Amino acid sequence: MGLENGESSMKEPLLLHHAKERRSLKVVFLATFVAVLGSYEFGSCMGYSAPVQSAITKDLHLSIAEFSVFGSILNVGAMIGAITSGRIADFMGRKGAMRISSGFSITGWIAIYFSKGAWLLDIGRFLCGYGIGIFAYVVPIYVGEIAPKDVRGGLAALIQLMIVIGASTTFVVGTALEWRLLALTGIIPCLIQLLGLNFICESPRWLAKVGYEKEFYNALKRLHGDDEDAVSHEANEIQDYLQTLEYQSNTTMLDLFQTKYMHSITIGVGLMMFQQFGGINGVAFYANQIFTSAGFSSPKIAMIAFASIQIPITAVSAFLVDNCGRKPLLLASSTGTFLGCLIAAVSFLMKEHNLLQQWVPLLVLSGLLIFEGSFAIGMGAVPWVLLSEIFPINVKGAAGSLVNLEHWFGAWAVSYTFNFLMDWSPSGVCAASIIFVNKVVPETKGRTLEEIQASINS
Repeated sequence: MGLENGESSMKEPLLLHHAKERRSLKVVFLATFVAVLGSYEFGSCMGYSAPVQSAITKDLHLSIAEFSVFGSILNVGAMIGAITSGRIADFMGRKGAMRISSGFSITGWIAIYFSKGAWLLDIGRFLCGYGIGIFAYVVPIYVGEIAPKDVRGGLAALIQLMIVIGASTTFVVGTALEWRLLALTGIIPCLIQLLGLNFICESPRWLAKVGYEKEFYNALKRLHGDDEDAVSHEANEIQDYLQTLEYQSNTTMLDLFQTKYMHSITIGVGLMMFQQFGGINGVAFYANQIFTSAGFSSPKIAMIAFASIQIPITAVSAFLVDNCGRKPLLLASSTGTFLGCLIAAVSFLMKEHNLLQQWVPLLVLSGLLIFEGSFAIGMGAVPWVLLSEIFPINVKGAAGSLVNLEHWFGAWAVSYTFNFLMDWSPSGVCAASIIFVNKVVPETKGRTLEEIQASINS
């Protein structure tokens, strides 16, 4: 009887601990869901122009050049949003930055809805671009700062999944809805996020940095539940790390190139360069043209296969990133994108020299499916995970703006120079990314943000 009572008394604290852990994870999951609505909005903006091109051009009597401006000005707005995103998130807080971003996006969609000509249409698209330029920075940072180390990678990988879902949903719904109504659907995730932000906590690391001690402890208690040990441990770890940075003021972009920050900047800039200049936006924006050039009489089936592969593989990536680690996924992804590009390039070379013509369409489709699937498993999501982990809090604003700006400039440059890239093939960039990941990128799985940043920037 005594033994049984002893076992029972040991089990009760253990069960209570697990119950507290589950409650605290629910708080983290809710906060992550509210934040990644910004990523869904990101995808909605990116996917809007393709299904509405003919309708908008006809209704507003736009020339091809005018619609091209409408499509590309999103990236211009996003680049300006990227430049200001770090400072806004540092000054207003992570939640404040998301509110500002939602506000710009809502205003942009309303302007598009009421457009009677090209100028208001472009203003609306620019405002949406500015909003998602901020979202692209602040959402990964917020998720990285609130998530426990054991699930941080998976939750951060949800960002890319929501971008893909947002773009795919907008593309599909856009085939059924009139373009003005489709613009109104872009407001929905922003409104839900603005409501949800009232029920989630601010990033405790930002609160500690700006000196809001009471709010800092309250945020940690909400994230960890009633687990006083976990709250005390993380609070001490965050404050100890901040004390090492207290004599270092917030940096400008020029300050980032000091020796102590070069490793983290090299990782962030390098990953974004390889992500964008690997050609993903050129392939995604012009997939229909690629399949037509490959010899598909009707590329619709190939387009459906290409689009449908993204969501399930990105979902798998969210599961694997905390189980397999960041670096193995990046290596597998870089290898796969290289092979996919190489297969597609060889296929077009065969077509040019009249070799095995009947196999060319199938080989091109296979190459692009391998490319897209490989990108989704690693290079699509994992760079955003790492960017939320590698920068010390005193440089996150400037570093995030720099890397975010590079992301949007790369997206614009690749889509603009697509025809050149098709002749050249980005397989060389994909091959170089294998070497870069192997030699430069560290594994961050299972480590706290403070441990990661101390090791990288020591």
